[in-house]
Amino acid sequence: MFQSRTHTCNELRLENAGQQVTLAGWYENMRRVSKNLGFLVLRDFYGETQVVIESEEMMEQLSGVNRESTLSVTGVVRERSSKNKELPTGDIEVVPEKIEVLGKCYYNALPFEISRSKEADENARLRYRYLDLRNPAVKDRIIMRSRVVAELRRRMMELDFYEITTPILTCSSPEGARDYLVPSRNHPGKFYALPQAPQQFKQLLMASGFDRYFQIAPCFRDEDARADRSPGEFYQLDMEMAFASQEDVFAVIEKVLPPVFEQYGLYDRASKAPFARISYRDAMERYGTDKPDLRIKLELSEATKELSDCGFEPFAGAVVKAVVCPGFTESRKVIDKICSDTEVQTGRKLYWFKYGEDGALTGGISKFLAEKKEAAAEALGLKGGELVLLAAGTRAEAQKTAGAARKIAASYAERYMDKECYEFCWIVDFPMYEIGEESGKLEFCHNPFSMPQGGMKALEEQDPLDIYAYQYDLVCNGIELSSGAVRNHDPEIMIKAFRLVGLGEEDVKAKFPAMYNAFCYGAPPHAGIAPGVDRMVMLLAGEDSIREVIPFPMNKNAQDIMMGAPSEVSEAQLQDVHIKIDIKEK
Repeated sequence: MFQSRTHTCNELRLENAGQQVTLAGWYENMRRVSKNLGFLVLRDFYGETQVVIESEEMMEQLSGVNRESTLSVTGVVRERSSKNKELPTGDIEVVPEKIEVLGKCYYNALPFEISRSKEADENARLRYRYLDLRNPAVKDRIIMRSRVVAELRRRMMELDFYEITTPILTCSSPEGARDYLVPSRNHPGKFYALPQAPQQFKQLLMASGFDRYFQIAPCFRDEDARADRSPGEFYQLDMEMAFASQEDVFAVIEKVLPPVFEQYGLYDRASKAPFARISYRDAMERYGTDKPDLRIKLELSEATKELSDCGFEPFAGAVVKAVVCPGFTESRKVIDKICSDTEVQTGRKLYWFKYGEDGALTGGISKFLAEKKEAAAEALGLKGGELVLLAAGTRAEAQKTAGAARKIAASYAERYMDKECYEFCWIVDFPMYEIGEESGKLEFCHNPFSMPQGGMKALEEQDPLDIYAYQYDLVCNGIELSSGAVRNHDPEIMIKAFRLVGLGEEDVKAKFPAMYNAFCYGAPPHAGIAPGVDRMVMLLAGEDSIREVIPFPMNKNAQDIMMGAPSEVSEAQLQDVHIKIDIKEK
């Protein structure tokens, strides 16, 4: 035990009554009953203990001490006359013989109440994060994160994976986001980059003869914040396996994650192996998204053939997707809210009608569907008592709008959703290539290091847009936890794959010299994945913002307002790294 205390503030029980103890912690508050009686709450990392002040002298000693000062309290434990059943130490109290101030709080007013810090303005919380973290509700999220990481590490090592750390200072490479650049002092005009992921290094480890690698890897990307994405840096459970297939990777993840989610999550149910496997195209058709929340029992239906020529102008020549909500009894107000929320989220209109128990069409656009009633009912499997939500446009537009309506409808009619579980699935068979929205040219759809299904033959003989890749996403409750792939370990196939997007052999050698050269010395087939640790903990904790599970997060503008980063540096520091700043006024 520490010299300065004999027990923690969560440790004392009735069996300790009569013992002399020393506690240390933060002065949370005190209820003053009279000039010689007060009830002080002492809080440390572990919990709280009530301290009863019964002398005027000691009350006077504490009169000038501000809350959140740290105190040492030495006294005798006794049974409480008025017990607090909600507190683990609620059966006892400590009567002090000595109180010492260990660390003085110099401010009378706090930026926010510690116990209610989550209600404070986010910028205030981030500026005074060290106070925010004193709130047990905030602190517990960080403790959970620590335990989850330890459990992930333990389970990976049990499966014979070796933890190997990879470099933080490396070279810039095109991986989909902006790099953080670090100027070199010894090599004027040249820069290191912080790794967006250990992608190339872990593949090089496979080429080096390591069979199973993992690490809790820091990744750095200069990208905008979202509720489920922290700007700047994040951590992932990075893994790679040699001589492995897609199914080998799936088997590892399906062993590691469900027990962790059941042990540490809000819910004690998680998908069992094998997780559902859903092709990318199937996910878009059935759920309107490649990140489907399988807790929602509703799926999208196709209604183009039956309704595109019904006479309703928005459906004319369009793809029509439907969401059938059986047994829908909610009010018209709820339907209108589903439609308006969907339009806000997608920028497109949502339409609807009801199919009654008697087979009658009512509400919404029902008047346009009279002649199509039987065909629509058969195509959509209507039996009576359904609300039918309809989206129209291009296939992508209809899928996206109907997919959003599916989620929103389930949020207003919770019987369509089993909330209290973790539903995992694999999204597989991603297209290898796509036409870029901005460039209008052929681009890699996902990961350029992936192996095309069909190998060299597919690249030589198929339309590039018809080629699938051995790429996969891990999704849980509608949140993408990770992307992964069977890697392209064959230099000839790699050259051909890049040539289709306009990059020649010299480009590949220049952009990925180490990996290309390593693969020319005989590389094993290998595959991997990297589930995001921050997102996993966010799901487990039931938080809506990823910043709640990061000890010292940046704000939405990628600023650490507690430390003042990013910050200006001196001219001498700039000269050391051969940098001259030229900021153009906006």
